[in-house]
Order: sequence, then C-alpha cells, then structure tokens
Amino acid sequence: MLNLERLRTLDALARHGSVSGAAAGLHVTTSAVSQQMTKLEREVGQQLLAKNGRGVRLTDAGRLLADHAARILSQVELAQSDLEQQRGKAVGELRVAAFPTAMRGLLPAALSSLRARHPGLSVAAHEREPEQAVRGVVRGDLDLAVVLDWYNKPLPLPDGLLKAPVLDDPADVAMPAAHPMADRPEVDLEDFAEDEWITWAEGEFCHEWLMFTLRAKGFEPRIAHRAEEHHTQLALVAAGLGVCVAPRLGRDPMPTGVRTVPVRQRVRRHVYVVWRADADRRPSIRAAVEALRVAGAGLG
Repeated sequence: MLNLERLRTLDALARHGSVSGAAAGLHVTTSAVSQQMTKLEREVGQQLLAKNGRGVRLTDAGRLLADHAARILSQVELAQSDLEQQRGKAVGELRVAAFPTAMRGLLPAALSSLRARHPGLSVAAHEREPEQAVRGVVRGDLDLAVVLDWYNKPLPLPDGLLKAPVLDDPADVAMPAAHPMADRPEVDLEDFAEDEWITWAEGEFCHEWLMFTLRAKGFEPRIAHRAEEHHTQLALVAAGLGVCVAPRLGRDPMPTGVRTVPVRQRVRRHVYVVWRADADRRPSIRAAVEALRVAGAGLG
C-alpha cells in the first residue's frame, strides 16, 4: 500500500522541482525528503528520481506517480471535507497564515471569535508574507491564508484556489513631524519626488508595488532604507530618515514624531482570504472565513 506522506513528498518534489524546494515547502530537511523517496521507490519497485546535473529530475515513472499523487491528495482533502461536513460542526485543526500587519491588526479578533463560537476547533496561526502563504495553501501546508494585493497591482493566484474579500485597507504617507507636508490635509505621491524613501526588502511584492507606483508618477524614488516590518519603517521615519507608505491595518501605536497624511488619489490594499477549492465544503473553513470577514468589517 502506498504511504500517504511519501506521496505528499513526491507531490512536493513535482511542484518545486528540487529536493531543497520540496524540503522547504514541507518544513523538513533535505535528508528527510531523500529518505522518504528512497522508501517510496522501494515500495513501488521502480526508480522515481534520476540525477540531473547537481540536482534530480523525476523519471517517467516518477511523473506518472506524481500525477496520481496530486489526485490522491486532493481526494483525501475532499474526504476530510465530507466527513467534517457530515458532522456539521467546525472541529479539528485549522492552519492559518497572515502577513504581519494582518496578524497584528486582524487575526486576534477573528481567532478570539472562532474560539468562542467553535470550541472544538483548534487554530494554529503563522506569520507569512502573501506569496509564501499562497504557496503553503497550494501545497496543503496551510488551510487558509490572509493575503493582500494593491489597488493597481493584483497578486497572481494559482488555479484551484478560492478567495473572499476581508477589507480594503487605506494607506497614507508617513513623514517626520517637521516635514513641510506634515500639516497638509492631503498629499500626492509625486510631492515626495525629492525625498528619501523607506521601503520593503528587494524583491518583495510590496516593494515591487511601490517602485511600480512611484515610477508611474514620473519619478525614480531614492531608496534610503529597507525594512520588512511597517513599525520598523515608521521608527526610521520618526528619526527623520525618510518617508514611507503606511497602511492603516495594524499600524497603531504610532511612534512620536511621525505624521501620516492621506493620499489625494486613494492608495489602498485589498485584503482577502484564500483556500483550496477542494476544501470549500469544510465547516471549519467557512467558519474561519466568516470570522475574518466580520473582524474586517469591524475595522471599516
């Protein structure tokens, strides 16, 4: 009989294309992936992996079994959904991820509501950036992910995922209190063409959005500092080291010496929750989505 965890390892290899990628996706060591694949090859009596330079590739038998593995894992998900639906209660375990400001500003209220309304449901929350969280949902490492995109730059989603809106999160420009624009009721992004900017890490979705948006305003921003956390960015602003875009979700408390001013042409993030289509019938998924949407509405 084929071992489900070994099939999950093969599926991860097929998805990621490397042992290291599969290990990262499954949160195990590369040696653990290799051991699982050795055991799976012994079970099926065929070679599933072949050397390819310094890496590996799936053999014909490996690709054939990987296709079956994807369908088997999907059927397991459907079976779990049907069993949970038959019970009619949100019970069991739920793995949820959210980006940092949602983890701070949205999840506490949603998870508190879930615990009160569904005491048989155990929720484990993880802080992850949107692209990482989406990959986790696709792989099956996560059941739900709270993710974001920007009003002018959508986040690509793979096939097989469903999503529901949670809230629209306005963003302002944060600047030192002594900045010439600090007392204005509204500003334009191009007003800060000569300022130094504080942004996210190179390659991050939000950094790419900022560069795309500011360049569309007709100027090349001068990037002075990079910080992944919004509160770290705001601390740099408070020290007079530049300006940044500051979404409102999870922003408080604001550091002393920072002013935030709305943007005339509204800048906003779309916050939504995603899950696998084959898990849509699970009462726990539906309960969590509803709790997130209620919590989001309470922030509006």
